[in-house]
Amino acid sequence: MSLKIVVCVKYVPDATGDRRFAEDLTTDREAVDGLLSELDEYAVEQALRIAEDADDAEVTVVTVGPEDANDALRKALSMGADKAVHVEDDDLHGTDVMGTSLVLAKAIEHTGYDLVICGMASTDGSMGVLPALLAERLGAAQVTLLSEVSLADGRVTGRRDGDAATERLEAALPAVVSVTDQSGEARYPSFKGIMAAKKKPVESLDLEDLGIEAEEVGLAGARTEVTSATERPARTAGEVVTDEGEGGKLLAAFLAERKFI
Repeated sequence: MSLKIVVCVKYVPDATGDRRFAEDLTTDREAVDGLLSELDEYAVEQALRIAEDADDAEVTVVTVGPEDANDALRKALSMGADKAVHVEDDDLHGTDVMGTSLVLAKAIEHTGYDLVICGMASTDGSMGVLPALLAERLGAAQVTLLSEVSLADGRVTGRRDGDAATERLEAALPAVVSVTDQSGEARYPSFKGIMAAKKKPVESLDLEDLGIEAEEVGLAGARTEVTSATERPARTAGEVVTDEGEGGKLLAAFLAERKFI
């Protein structure tokens, strides 16, 4: 029986762009270019490595997002994933992490899985709780924040590096894992991979396909809310300290006045 690996990926605003909130205080995803979250590239890479070591494995990437999120799926497919699932529905606008975990769990159950791999966090929300929520909804074990991961004899094992200690963790399949940006550099899509990705299947699903009511997701079903936001003030010109023999003292006084020292 083929090993089914599912990777959750997200289409996020480019962190180098001018990111801002829309009028309804949700992330404005049209004002800036988007891309596959860099942290999710590490998840795709680990899925591909595990699949390459297995006798028979299939890697499916899943995303929830607008039409443009298809670009994130194509990037993952060009890296080497076999197929993709795109959940798109107008009622998903404003969905928070709780709703996203519900939609992803339903999509993963629809696809079938043995192992789910996620990045350590998204580069827009940065909450880092989605893998745990997914594991709870799927009723699967969770092994998170791994800097090293492998699979053998129906068990996933990994290493979690902390500030003061390193842990070795393992769990029986089915399981949900998340990997850090220390797990291994993600491969760069080759020209052959980019061309092949155009022919790989992408299944489109909506809320009705997954048996989810509109009230469970979107702004209506969100358990978190942004109530106000103000633009970051423009950077002001700095103060120049001219060194005429007393530069060190002037610099120290400047830092002390602002409680940096």
